Amino acid sequence: MPLDPHIADFLAASSGAPQPASLAEMRAATEADLLRLQGEAELRDDMQDYVVIADDGYAIALRVYTPAASNTEMAQPAMLFAHGGGWCLGSLTLYDRPCQALANATGRKILSVDYRLAPEYPFPRPLEDVYQALCWVRDHAALLGIDASRLAVGGDSAGGNLAAAATLLARDRSGPHIEHQLLLYPALSRGMSSESYREFAEGYYLTRDAMVFCWENYLGERRHPYAEPLHMVSLRGLPPATILSCEYDPLRDEAEQYALRLEEAGVPVRCERLAGMVHACIHMSGLTPAARRVFERACI
Repeated sequence: MPLDPHIADFLAASSGAPQPASLAEMRAATEADLLRLQGEAELRDDMQDYVVIADDGYAIALRVYTPAASNTEMAQPAMLFAHGGGWCLGSLTLYDRPCQALANATGRKILSVDYRLAPEYPFPRPLEDVYQALCWVRDHAALLGIDASRLAVGGDSAGGNLAAAATLLARDRSGPHIEHQLLLYPALSRGMSSESYREFAEGYYLTRDAMVFCWENYLGERRHPYAEPLHMVSLRGLPPATILSCEYDPLRDEAEQYALRLEEAGVPVRCERLAGMVHACIHMSGLTPAARRVFERACI
């Protein structure tokens, strides 16, 4: 399918724009740009913020979004969600609207975790923050009004990486129990040698150079299967997965390869390619109606 015309126009208008000179400027500029693309979807006024104390004493912020159609008298299914941003960018505020949309689409409470960012906090700190938040959510299910037996994990891009890795940690550390994993155009390998990397190396929002930058900040020169779930020796014993890739995304092939590896390991998988979409389409509902499919197809 051709590239969505609204996205094509946006990419053409953005071509040649000056690049931020520092990571701080990049964080601010990316957040401002993506917020503009999200549109004006209304947010509920009952978002709740909590604090998870990590093993080193750091206070990890956690924000909870309730589905529009919700029975608050019953414990609800939930999903811990890790935001994208190449492990270097992103915030709770940037993901307010996408997380509310996910809550409405899935019927689950969404618990967005504000893990620490690289390069200030490289691997494994962001992953440990997500995993420790997952454990805290399980232990405080009654406080949160959720059903701990119906706890999923999810994330987009680098957050999809962290969600996939969190399921590996939960398996290898004997818990918490995870009902499902939702991986939206996840980054799962730093190999960057796939056909989609060659075909969409530049000009389609996410670039190969940007991923080189992100991997170097997150992982340095190391390799580790918890950082690159596609290369984990065994994927047996993992929860069922829903994986959404984007047709015009350098990360497309690794997401689909991970789905195949999960299937080979006996894990139930639903993998779908979002036609005409680019990376980060979870933020593009205000740019094109077609981007809303990421929420429709994320139902688990």
